[in-house]
Amino acid sequence: MTNLVILTGRIARDPEARETQGGTSVTGITVVTDRPARDKDGKTYKDESGYTAKDSEFHRVTCFNGLAKTVGQYCSKGQLVSVQGRVHYTQWEDQDGIKRYGCEILADKVDFLSRASGGDNQDAPPID
Repeated sequence: MTNLVILTGRIARDPEARETQGGTSVTGITVVTDRPARDKDGKTYKDESGYTAKDSEFHRVTCFNGLAKTVGQYCSKGQLVSVQGRVHYTQWEDQDGIKRYGCEILADKVDFLSRASGGDNQDAPPID
């Protein structure tokens, strides 16, 4: 059995990097993917501009250790990336005792498909 996710999309906001008490680097990004929107009959349709309407989905992606450092340093909002990893579900109780659920992608690999917008990133790893 396999739990494999591959996403290609744009980073919605700048990465959020932190370090755990144990010294593990963790960086979170949100990747936005689009797909054609469909009407109640299941057909795609055009928006007011004449383009195919799209539905966007936002995916929470978490990176660890060396990957976390690289993503935190070289990625920024608007950059096109490809993420490979696995789906991870969590559950917890909030302050009011209500059971909450979450879903995120734990990244094994992040490929930079475009350069970060703004800033000098001459030291950034090469794009394949």
